[in-house]
Amino acid sequence: MEVGEELKQPKWKRSVPKRISSSKSSSSLSCLINNLDDGCLMHIFSFLSPIPDRYNTALVCHRWLFLACHPRLWLRVERSIKDPLEPGVFPSIETAVAAARPGDTILISAGGRHLASDIQIKKPLCLIGGGEQPDETTLICSRGADSALEFLATCKLANLTVKAELGSCLLHRSGRLTIDGCVLQCETNPLDFLSVPIVSTASAQTVLSSSVKCYKDGVSVSRTRIEGGAKAVSTSGDLTLQRVRVIYARTSLVFWFDMEQQ
Repeated sequence: MEVGEELKQPKWKRSVPKRISSSKSSSSLSCLINNLDDGCLMHIFSFLSPIPDRYNTALVCHRWLFLACHPRLWLRVERSIKDPLEPGVFPSIETAVAAARPGDTILISAGGRHLASDIQIKKPLCLIGGGEQPDETTLICSRGADSALEFLATCKLANLTVKAELGSCLLHRSGRLTIDGCVLQCETNPLDFLSVPIVSTASAQTVLSSSVKCYKDGVSVSRTRIEGGAKAVSTSGDLTLQRVRVIYARTSLVFWFDMEQQ
């Protein structure tokens, strides 16, 4: 074989993908993702935000429902448990918090009321209401308790309604607390001046979690209705109220604000 002919011969061929019609593209992609094993699919679901993305994946089929609600992805609080041996399902918020690992997400079922009195959260967790609206998942703080939830770590609260008769709905001691799309209510009574929806005693100290990252204590509130109480926020530490925005609705006020070191 001559040298010129050898150079003309291609050493590899580039494959040109065939075009798929738009009607077949969605079904073919669905088939491809369903060919993945359960471990791969569950790993993909772990990157989705619990509400609404991961919740919506559970509506696709029975297999996705099983994987999206697997205890490896989040823990669940159910007022009535059909199978007490079912892993990852707990009868109360307190037992779910005690069993959770740092970084877990706890999904609190919608409908009815869940008791929450002086529950201390000392590890990074995310608590989310299972309803479409925050009014559908209500946490009740009993009379005489200092607060419904007490936070001593970086946590997130979303899509929940927290009610307190006396004391505070949320007590922030340390860490970074994010409150998104919630309703905080203090009951109206003659001792209304003792009730405050959010109380923070943090001192804005820097907490080093590793040699690379550092976090400051603070509170971030967005799209949250605050009702009742002597005032919306009380601080006894070094944090100050910043970047306050309020939308006045007919029946409520919706707040956006941060509490950080000035």
